[in-house]
Amino acid sequence: MNLTKILGAVSTMFLCGSAFAVDSILFTPAVYPIGEVNQGDVKHFVLKGANVSGRAIQLETVMCQGTGCSNFKYPVSIANNGPVVVEFDMDFSTMEGPVSPTVVLVGTDGKPYTAALEGVVKAPVFFNEKMFDAGYYALGESREWSFYVWETDKKARPDLVLSEESAKEFAIRTKNVKVKVDENGKVTEGGKIPAVKITLSTKGMSREGWELKQKSLRKIVTFKSEKFPRATPEVLIIGYWK
Repeated sequence: MNLTKILGAVSTMFLCGSAFAVDSILFTPAVYPIGEVNQGDVKHFVLKGANVSGRAIQLETVMCQGTGCSNFKYPVSIANNGPVVVEFDMDFSTMEGPVSPTVVLVGTDGKPYTAALEGVVKAPVFFNEKMFDAGYYALGESREWSFYVWETDKKARPDLVLSEESAKEFAIRTKNVKVKVDENGKVTEGGKIPAVKITLSTKGMSREGWELKQKSLRKIVTFKSEKFPRATPEVLIIGYWK
């Protein structure tokens, strides 16, 4: 889209209401459609807009709210009514489900300008549960949780194993099963979906560093897959330290 069309679209948005501040960098489309991407994909994005602030804008930096963005390219100086093109890469390894990343352009005066994106990250592996309660937990106590895992396309059985880091505090037992899922999401064995029943256990979770300053317990248990090496399947353990 050329600058004339961008400015035309921006003008239309201004006429439609006062949702936008006068001093703004506006992008078109207003929300960039990412579409559906696979967990682990790295995509290159080019955002285009215009400076409609009535003055030149000097940019100090551009960043993402959240993680996954890198290799930003952007103009240091943007003339009044001039075009704005921001390029960057986004790594979707740590994302899953609906995502709404925000790119923030920061002026040398500290004023932020934002560009919104929206899409869906498809994980190759589905967990029927991803968060487990350890209750009130003391160092050295054992805990155990069971859950089911299957591939999102429901055609094959996952090959998950614990990551090296998580294997320091946790262990798993696995059982190959077939499951069925009802309309409420309840999972029972005896269906047609190839799955794995995973029993996750610990004989003692560590408490060190920043954890010593918090009463709440939060452990991310990560898995890895040879079939999907860029995927980041994980579950969360929560609770409170005694």
